[in-house]
Amino acid sequence: MSASQTSSSDVPTLLVKIFGKDRPGITAGLFDTLAAYCVDVVDIEQVVTRGRMVLCALVTEPPAGLEGDLRSTVHSWAESMKMQAEIISGLGDNRPRGLGRSLVTVLGHPLTAEATAAIAAKITKAGGNIDRIFRLAKYPVTAVEFAVSGAEAGPLRTALVRDAGVLGVDVAVVDAGLYRRAQRLVVMDVDSTLIQDEVIELFAAHAGCEDRVAEVTAAAMRGELDFEQSLHARVALLEGLDASVVDKVRAEVRLTPGARTLIRTLKRLGYQVGVVSGGFTQVTDDLQERLGLDFAQANTLEIVDGRLTGRVTGEIVDRAGKARLLRRFAAEAGVPLSQTVAIGDGANDLDMLNAAGLGVAFNAKPVVREAAHTAVNVPFLDTVLYLLGITREEVEAAETHDEH
Repeated sequence: MSASQTSSSDVPTLLVKIFGKDRPGITAGLFDTLAAYCVDVVDIEQVVTRGRMVLCALVTEPPAGLEGDLRSTVHSWAESMKMQAEIISGLGDNRPRGLGRSLVTVLGHPLTAEATAAIAAKITKAGGNIDRIFRLAKYPVTAVEFAVSGAEAGPLRTALVRDAGVLGVDVAVVDAGLYRRAQRLVVMDVDSTLIQDEVIELFAAHAGCEDRVAEVTAAAMRGELDFEQSLHARVALLEGLDASVVDKVRAEVRLTPGARTLIRTLKRLGYQVGVVSGGFTQVTDDLQERLGLDFAQANTLEIVDGRLTGRVTGEIVDRAGKARLLRRFAAEAGVPLSQTVAIGDGANDLDMLNAAGLGVAFNAKPVVREAAHTAVNVPFLDTVLYLLGITREEVEAAETHDEH
Protein backbone atom coordinates (compact mmCIF):
# COMPACT_ATOMS: atom_id res chain seq x y z
CA MET A 1 0.00 0.00 0.00
CA SER A 2 1.45 3.37 -1.02
CA ALA A 3 1.85 6.30 1.36
CA SER A 4 -1.08 8.07 -0.30
CA GLN A 5 -3.27 5.02 0.38
CA THR A 6 -2.32 4.71 4.03
CA SER A 7 -5.30 4.91 6.35
CA SER A 8 -5.31 7.90 8.71
CA SER A 9 -5.72 5.42 11.57
CA ASP A 10 -2.31 3.93 10.69
CA VAL A 11 -0.40 7.22 10.71
CA PRO A 12 1.99 7.47 13.72
CA THR A 13 1.06 10.32 16.08
CA LEU A 14 2.26 11.75 19.37
CA LEU A 15 -0.06 12.82 22.18
CA VAL A 16 1.65 15.70 23.98
CA LYS A 17 0.09 16.47 27.37
CA ILE A 18 1.08 19.54 29.40
CA PHE A 19 -0.33 20.16 32.88
CA GLY A 20 0.31 22.50 35.76
CA LYS A 21 -0.50 26.03 36.94
CA ASP A 22 -2.17 28.10 34.26
CA ARG A 23 -0.48 31.27 33.04
CA PRO A 24 -0.43 33.29 29.83
CA GLY A 25 1.75 31.99 27.02
CA ILE A 26 1.62 28.24 27.69
CA THR A 27 -0.30 27.32 24.55
CA ALA A 28 1.77 29.59 22.30
CA GLY A 29 4.97 28.32 23.90
CA LEU A 30 4.15 24.66 23.36
CA PHE A 31 3.29 25.05 19.70
CA ASP A 32 6.27 27.30 19.12
CA THR A 33 8.42 24.47 20.52
CA LEU A 34 6.69 21.85 18.34
CA ALA A 35 6.96 24.03 15.22
CA ALA A 36 10.70 23.41 15.07
CA TYR A 37 9.96 19.73 14.28
CA CYS A 38 7.63 20.27 11.29
CA VAL A 39 4.69 18.40 12.87
CA ASP A 40 1.06 18.88 11.90
CA VAL A 41 -1.71 19.40 14.46
CA VAL A 42 -4.33 16.63 14.45
CA ASP A 43 -6.33 17.64 17.54
CA ILE A 44 -6.16 20.05 20.49
CA GLU A 45 -7.94 20.03 23.84
CA GLN A 46 -7.41 22.48 26.68
CA VAL A 47 -9.19 22.90 29.99
CA VAL A 48 -8.51 25.07 33.02
CA THR A 49 -9.98 24.13 36.40
CA ARG A 50 -9.26 26.17 39.53
CA GLY A 51 -6.18 27.67 37.93
CA ARG A 52 -4.74 24.33 36.80
CA MET A 53 -4.34 23.72 33.08
CA VAL A 54 -4.40 20.50 31.08
CA LEU A 55 -3.37 21.01 27.46
CA CYS A 56 -3.36 18.08 25.05
CA ALA A 57 -1.97 18.29 21.53
CA LEU A 58 -2.21 15.36 19.13
CA VAL A 59 0.42 15.86 16.40
CA THR A 60 1.94 13.86 13.58
CA GLU A 61 5.24 12.10 14.16
CA PRO A 62 8.28 14.29 13.37
CA PRO A 63 10.71 13.36 10.57
CA ALA A 64 12.80 10.23 11.12
CA GLY A 65 15.37 10.49 13.87
CA LEU A 66 13.89 13.63 15.50
CA GLU A 67 11.36 12.12 17.92
CA GLY A 68 13.88 11.71 20.74
CA ASP A 69 15.03 15.30 20.35
CA LEU A 70 11.40 16.52 20.29
CA ARG A 71 10.63 14.68 23.51
CA SER A 72 13.71 16.10 25.24
CA THR A 73 13.00 19.64 24.07
CA VAL A 74 9.33 19.56 25.12
CA HIS A 75 10.22 18.25 28.59
CA SER A 76 12.90 20.92 29.00
CA TRP A 77 10.51 23.65 27.89
CA ALA A 78 7.80 22.40 30.25
CA GLU A 79 10.24 22.33 33.16
CA SER A 80 11.28 25.91 32.39
CA MET A 81 7.59 26.90 32.63
CA LYS A 82 7.18 24.96 35.90
CA MET A 83 4.83 22.57 34.09
CA GLN A 84 4.85 18.79 33.62
CA ALA A 85 4.86 17.01 30.28
CA GLU A 86 3.82 13.55 29.13
CA ILE A 87 4.31 12.30 25.56
CA ILE A 88 2.64 9.11 24.32
CA SER A 89 3.24 7.43 20.95
CA GLY A 90 0.35 5.90 19.07
CA LEU A 91 -1.47 5.57 15.77
CA GLY A 92 -4.03 7.86 14.19
CA ASP A 93 -6.68 10.18 15.62
CA ASN A 94 -9.44 9.62 18.19
CA ARG A 95 -11.52 6.53 17.63
CA PRO A 96 -14.64 7.06 15.45
CA ARG A 97 -17.67 8.21 17.43
CA GLY A 98 -20.89 6.25 17.36
CA LEU A 99 -23.93 7.43 15.43
CA GLY A 100 -26.24 9.79 17.26
CA ARG A 101 -25.11 13.10 18.72
CA SER A 102 -26.82 14.52 21.79
CA LEU A 103 -26.19 17.29 24.27
CA VAL A 104 -27.13 16.60 27.87
CA THR A 105 -27.42 19.64 30.13
CA VAL A 106 -27.48 18.98 33.87
CA LEU A 107 -28.45 21.66 36.41
CA GLY A 108 -27.75 21.15 40.09
CA HIS A 109 -28.19 23.32 43.15
CA PRO A 110 -25.77 21.89 44.20
CA LEU A 111 -24.55 19.35 41.67
CA THR A 112 -23.45 16.38 43.76
CA ALA A 113 -20.92 13.70 42.87
CA GLU A 114 -23.64 11.10 43.44
CA ALA A 115 -25.94 12.71 40.87
CA THR A 116 -23.11 13.14 38.37
CA ALA A 117 -22.14 9.48 38.73
CA ALA A 118 -25.74 8.37 38.20
CA ILE A 119 -26.15 10.54 35.08
CA ALA A 120 -22.88 9.24 33.60
CA ALA A 121 -23.89 5.63 34.31
CA LYS A 122 -27.30 6.11 32.68
CA ILE A 123 -25.66 7.59 29.58
CA THR A 124 -23.44 4.51 29.33
CA LYS A 125 -26.36 2.16 29.88
CA ALA A 126 -28.27 3.91 27.08
CA GLY A 127 -25.39 3.12 24.72
CA GLY A 128 -23.85 6.59 24.76
CA ASN A 129 -20.26 7.67 25.15
CA ILE A 130 -19.32 10.95 26.83
CA ASP A 131 -16.98 12.74 24.42
CA ARG A 132 -16.66 16.05 26.22
CA ILE A 133 -17.88 17.78 29.40
CA PHE A 134 -18.12 21.56 29.63
CA ARG A 135 -19.24 23.80 32.49
CA LEU A 136 -21.82 26.35 31.41
CA ALA A 137 -22.32 28.09 34.74
CA LYS A 138 -21.48 28.03 38.42
CA TYR A 139 -24.12 30.61 39.47
CA PRO A 140 -26.99 30.67 40.34
CA VAL A 141 -26.79 26.92 39.70
CA THR A 142 -24.02 24.61 38.58
CA ALA A 143 -24.71 23.77 34.94
CA VAL A 144 -22.65 21.30 32.93
CA GLU A 145 -23.06 20.02 29.40
CA PHE A 146 -22.18 16.48 28.29
CA ALA A 147 -21.51 15.97 24.57
CA VAL A 148 -22.61 12.39 23.93
CA SER A 149 -22.20 10.19 20.87
CA GLY A 150 -23.75 6.82 20.13
CA ALA A 151 -27.20 7.64 21.52
CA GLU A 152 -30.15 9.44 19.95
CA ALA A 153 -31.70 12.30 21.92
CA GLY A 154 -35.18 10.76 22.30
CA PRO A 155 -34.24 7.47 24.01
CA LEU A 156 -31.50 9.20 25.99
CA ARG A 157 -33.97 11.78 27.27
CA THR A 158 -36.31 9.01 28.39
CA ALA A 159 -33.47 7.29 30.25
CA LEU A 160 -32.23 10.43 32.01
CA VAL A 161 -35.18 12.70 32.70
CA ARG A 162 -37.33 10.12 34.44
CA ASP A 163 -35.18 9.90 37.57
CA ALA A 164 -33.70 13.41 37.52
CA GLY A 165 -35.95 14.65 40.32
CA VAL A 166 -34.89 11.81 42.60
CA LEU A 167 -31.25 12.76 41.99
CA GLY A 168 -31.93 16.41 42.79
CA VAL A 169 -30.98 17.68 39.34
CA ASP A 170 -32.70 18.99 36.21
CA VAL A 171 -31.73 17.36 32.91
CA ALA A 172 -32.34 18.46 29.33
CA VAL A 173 -31.42 16.38 26.29
CA VAL A 174 -31.39 17.82 22.76
CA ASP A 175 -29.95 16.79 19.42
CA ALA A 176 -26.50 18.23 18.86
CA GLY A 177 -26.22 20.50 15.86
CA LEU A 178 -26.27 24.08 14.71
CA TYR A 179 -30.04 24.40 15.07
CA ARG A 180 -29.75 24.18 18.86
CA ARG A 181 -28.27 27.68 19.02
CA ALA A 182 -30.63 28.82 16.26
CA GLN A 183 -33.76 28.54 18.40
CA ARG A 184 -34.65 32.17 17.93
CA LEU A 185 -38.09 32.51 19.49
CA VAL A 186 -38.84 32.01 23.17
CA VAL A 187 -42.46 32.18 24.34
CA MET A 188 -43.38 31.90 27.98
CA ASP A 189 -46.35 31.80 30.26
CA VAL A 190 -46.75 34.77 32.62
CA ASP A 191 -48.36 33.80 35.93
CA SER A 192 -45.95 31.79 38.13
CA THR A 193 -43.43 31.76 35.28
CA LEU A 194 -42.39 35.23 34.13
CA ILE A 195 -43.84 36.63 37.34
CA GLN A 196 -44.15 35.14 40.80
CA ASP A 197 -47.85 35.94 41.13
CA GLU A 198 -51.20 34.75 39.82
CA VAL A 199 -52.64 38.00 38.49
CA ILE A 200 -56.26 37.07 39.01
CA GLU A 201 -55.49 36.46 42.69
CA LEU A 202 -54.05 39.96 42.96
CA PHE A 203 -57.32 41.34 41.58
CA ALA A 204 -59.29 39.03 43.86
CA ALA A 205 -57.46 40.34 46.93
CA HIS A 206 -58.89 43.78 46.17
CA ALA A 207 -62.35 42.24 45.80
CA GLY A 208 -62.11 40.31 49.09
CA CYS A 209 -62.43 36.89 47.44
CA GLU A 210 -58.80 35.81 47.16
CA ASP A 211 -59.21 32.43 48.87
CA ARG A 212 -62.12 31.39 46.65
CA VAL A 213 -60.28 32.39 43.49
CA ALA A 214 -57.00 30.75 44.58
CA GLU A 215 -58.75 27.44 45.16
CA VAL A 216 -60.27 27.42 41.67
CA THR A 217 -56.96 28.56 40.11
CA ALA A 218 -55.01 25.75 41.75
CA ALA A 219 -57.50 23.13 40.54
CA ALA A 220 -57.38 24.53 36.99
CA MET A 221 -53.56 24.51 36.90
CA ARG A 222 -53.53 20.89 38.07
CA GLY A 223 -55.76 20.07 35.11
CA GLU A 224 -58.73 19.17 37.30
CA LEU A 225 -61.04 21.85 35.84
CA ASP A 226 -61.71 23.16 32.35
CA PHE A 227 -59.68 26.34 32.07
CA GLU A 228 -62.27 28.46 30.23
CA GLN A 229 -65.04 27.58 32.68
CA SER A 230 -62.77 28.31 35.63
CA LEU A 231 -61.71 31.62 34.07
CA HIS A 232 -65.30 32.82 33.69
CA ALA A 233 -66.15 31.68 37.23
CA ARG A 234 -63.18 33.53 38.74
CA VAL A 235 -63.61 36.72 36.71
CA ALA A 236 -67.29 36.89 37.69
CA LEU A 237 -66.17 37.39 41.30
CA LEU A 238 -64.44 40.63 40.30
CA GLU A 239 -67.65 42.32 39.15
CA GLY A 240 -67.96 45.89 40.42
CA LEU A 241 -64.27 46.53 41.14
CA ASP A 242 -63.18 50.08 40.33
CA ALA A 243 -60.94 50.21 37.25
CA SER A 244 -58.30 52.03 39.28
CA VAL A 245 -57.41 48.62 40.70
CA VAL A 246 -55.54 47.88 37.45
CA ASP A 247 -52.75 50.31 38.34
CA LYS A 248 -52.56 48.88 41.85
CA VAL A 249 -52.22 45.30 40.53
CA ARG A 250 -49.54 46.35 38.03
CA ALA A 251 -47.54 47.82 40.91
CA GLU A 252 -47.89 44.60 42.92
CA VAL A 253 -46.60 42.26 40.20
CA ARG A 254 -43.21 40.70 41.09
CA LEU A 255 -40.94 39.44 38.37
CA THR A 256 -39.46 35.97 38.87
CA PRO A 257 -35.77 36.08 39.86
CA GLY A 258 -33.70 36.01 36.68
CA ALA A 259 -36.56 37.16 34.42
CA ARG A 260 -34.91 40.43 33.37
CA THR A 261 -31.57 38.67 32.83
CA LEU A 262 -33.22 35.98 30.70
CA ILE A 263 -34.98 38.49 28.46
CA ARG A 264 -32.08 40.93 28.17
CA THR A 265 -29.65 38.14 27.28
CA LEU A 266 -31.95 36.57 24.71
CA LYS A 267 -32.62 39.93 23.07
CA ARG A 268 -28.92 40.75 23.04
CA LEU A 269 -28.23 37.42 21.29
CA GLY A 270 -30.85 38.11 18.62
CA TYR A 271 -33.77 36.07 19.95
CA GLN A 272 -37.37 37.26 19.81
CA VAL A 273 -39.33 36.88 23.04
CA GLY A 274 -43.04 36.74 23.70
CA VAL A 275 -45.60 35.90 26.36
CA VAL A 276 -48.97 34.19 26.24
CA SER A 277 -51.16 34.30 29.29
CA GLY A 278 -54.44 33.07 30.63
CA GLY A 279 -54.28 36.29 32.65
CA PHE A 280 -55.10 39.73 31.39
CA THR A 281 -53.87 42.27 28.85
CA GLN A 282 -54.25 44.94 31.53
CA VAL A 283 -51.03 43.45 32.99
CA THR A 284 -49.29 41.82 30.00
CA ASP A 285 -49.39 45.03 27.94
CA ASP A 286 -47.52 46.77 30.76
CA LEU A 287 -44.99 43.91 30.97
CA GLN A 288 -44.47 44.02 27.20
CA GLU A 289 -43.59 47.70 27.36
CA ARG A 290 -41.39 47.43 30.45
CA LEU A 291 -39.42 44.38 29.27
CA GLY A 292 -39.27 45.09 25.53
CA LEU A 293 -41.13 41.94 24.56
CA ASP A 294 -41.77 41.28 20.87
CA PHE A 295 -45.11 39.52 21.34
CA ALA A 296 -47.80 39.46 24.03
CA GLN A 297 -51.31 38.03 24.11
CA ALA A 298 -53.75 37.46 26.99
CA ASN A 299 -57.41 37.71 27.94
CA THR A 300 -58.98 41.13 28.43
CA LEU A 301 -61.07 42.16 31.41
CA GLU A 302 -64.16 44.07 30.32
CA ILE A 303 -64.44 47.54 31.85
CA VAL A 304 -67.60 49.62 31.50
CA ASP A 305 -68.18 53.02 33.09
CA GLY A 306 -64.97 52.74 35.09
CA ARG A 307 -65.76 49.35 36.67
CA LEU A 308 -65.00 45.69 35.95
CA THR A 309 -68.08 43.88 34.64
CA GLY A 310 -67.01 40.43 35.72
CA ARG A 311 -66.59 39.34 32.10
CA VAL A 312 -63.75 38.95 29.60
CA THR A 313 -63.92 40.14 26.01
CA GLY A 314 -62.51 38.74 22.80
CA GLU A 315 -60.91 35.38 22.06
CA ILE A 316 -60.12 33.30 25.14
CA VAL A 317 -56.47 32.38 25.65
CA ASP A 318 -56.75 28.84 27.00
CA ARG A 319 -54.67 25.69 26.62
CA ALA A 320 -55.32 25.30 22.89
CA GLY A 321 -55.08 29.05 22.42
CA LYS A 322 -51.54 29.18 23.80
CA ALA A 323 -50.32 26.60 21.29
CA ARG A 324 -52.12 28.46 18.52
CA LEU A 325 -50.45 31.72 19.54
CA LEU A 326 -47.02 30.06 19.64
CA ARG A 327 -47.53 29.03 16.02
CA ARG A 328 -48.71 32.52 15.11
CA PHE A 329 -45.76 34.22 16.79
CA ALA A 330 -43.36 31.79 15.08
CA ALA A 331 -44.88 32.56 11.69
CA GLU A 332 -44.67 36.31 12.30
CA ALA A 333 -41.07 35.97 13.51
CA GLY A 334 -40.12 33.81 10.52
CA VAL A 335 -38.92 31.03 12.82
CA PRO A 336 -39.69 27.32 12.21
CA LEU A 337 -41.68 25.77 15.03
CA SER A 338 -38.82 23.32 15.58
CA GLN A 339 -36.62 26.29 16.54
CA THR A 340 -38.92 27.67 19.22
CA VAL A 341 -38.72 27.36 22.99
CA ALA A 342 -41.79 27.43 25.24
CA ILE A 343 -41.74 27.84 29.03
CA GLY A 344 -44.66 27.27 31.38
CA ASP A 345 -45.83 25.79 34.65
CA GLY A 346 -49.50 24.83 34.38
CA ALA A 347 -51.69 22.28 32.65
CA ASN A 348 -52.94 24.98 30.28
CA ASP A 349 -49.34 25.30 28.99
CA LEU A 350 -49.04 21.66 27.92
CA ASP A 351 -50.11 22.03 24.29
CA MET A 352 -47.70 24.94 23.85
CA LEU A 353 -44.82 23.05 25.49
CA ASN A 354 -45.38 20.01 23.30
CA ALA A 355 -45.70 22.08 20.11
CA ALA A 356 -42.39 23.89 20.63
CA GLY A 357 -39.01 22.58 19.57
CA LEU A 358 -38.07 22.61 23.27
CA GLY A 359 -40.71 22.70 25.99
CA VAL A 360 -39.50 23.67 29.46
CA ALA A 361 -41.60 23.04 32.58
CA PHE A 362 -40.61 25.76 35.06
CA ASN A 363 -41.30 24.86 38.71
CA ALA A 364 -44.31 23.10 37.29
CA LYS A 365 -47.09 20.88 38.52
CA PRO A 366 -46.30 17.13 38.32
CA VAL A 367 -48.50 16.53 35.27
CA VAL A 368 -46.57 19.23 33.40
CA ARG A 369 -43.11 18.04 34.46
CA GLU A 370 -43.90 14.55 33.23
CA ALA A 371 -45.11 15.72 29.81
CA ALA A 372 -42.57 18.45 28.97
CA HIS A 373 -39.26 17.88 27.18
CA THR A 374 -37.40 19.03 30.28
CA ALA A 375 -38.00 20.64 33.65
CA VAL A 376 -36.32 23.36 35.70
CA ASN A 377 -37.01 23.16 39.41
CA VAL A 378 -34.90 26.02 40.76
CA PRO A 379 -36.43 29.50 41.29
CA PHE A 380 -34.23 31.27 38.74
CA LEU A 381 -35.76 31.83 35.32
CA ASP A 382 -32.42 32.67 33.68
CA THR A 383 -31.26 29.07 34.17
CA VAL A 384 -33.27 28.33 31.01
CA LEU A 385 -30.39 30.02 29.15
CA TYR A 386 -28.11 27.11 30.03
CA LEU A 387 -30.50 24.66 28.37
CA LEU A 388 -29.85 26.61 25.17
CA GLY A 389 -26.09 26.21 25.56
CA ILE A 390 -25.62 29.85 26.59
CA THR A 391 -22.86 30.17 29.18
CA ARG A 392 -22.76 32.34 32.28
CA GLU A 393 -19.89 34.28 30.69
CA GLU A 394 -22.13 35.14 27.73
CA VAL A 395 -24.86 36.26 30.13
CA GLU A 396 -22.47 38.49 32.04
CA ALA A 397 -21.10 39.93 28.79
CA ALA A 398 -24.63 40.83 27.70
CA GLU A 399 -25.32 42.43 31.07
CA THR A 400 -22.09 44.46 30.88
CA HIS A 401 -22.94 45.62 27.36
CA ASP A 402 -26.35 46.83 28.52
CA GLU A 403 -24.76 48.81 31.36
CA HIS A 404 -22.63 50.69 28.82
